[in-house]
Amino acid sequence: MTSKRDTSSTPVISSRRPPHIERLIDKFLDAACDSSRRSILEMLIPPMGHDSPGGYELRAGEIARQLDLAPSTTSEHLRHLQRLQLLNIRKEGTNVYYRLCNHHLVQAFHELLLALETHYQPSGTNGPPIQR
Repeated sequence: MTSKRDTSSTPVISSRRPPHIERLIDKFLDAACDSSRRSILEMLIPPMGHDSPGGYELRAGEIARQLDLAPSTTSEHLRHLQRLQLLNIRKEGTNVYYRLCNHHLVQAFHELLLALETHYQPSGTNGPPIQR
């Protein structure tokens, strides 16, 4: 006699996305969990009032200086984000400029971070946001 497994307490998760999309989402979230890569993505969000999201770019050296990282470490993070098709590059002489491929995706991610800051802000305080 075979026993039936009680699945009433086990949630059934069915993915409505194709498997390759699920893998890309996992890779994006994995990349965004690294604080340096997350900072790079946030840095490349154009400031308010900037004309074109596609026209806003930063040099690799500038990103490294702002994050206080070694250029080689910054380059590895930038290559990782580029492999995920999150960044485009433009070379001009010896300078390499980086910009977001999908401004809307990263802006939505930035809004998620702001919502998380608000959510985890100690209740009843008006203090500064939680340090990252």
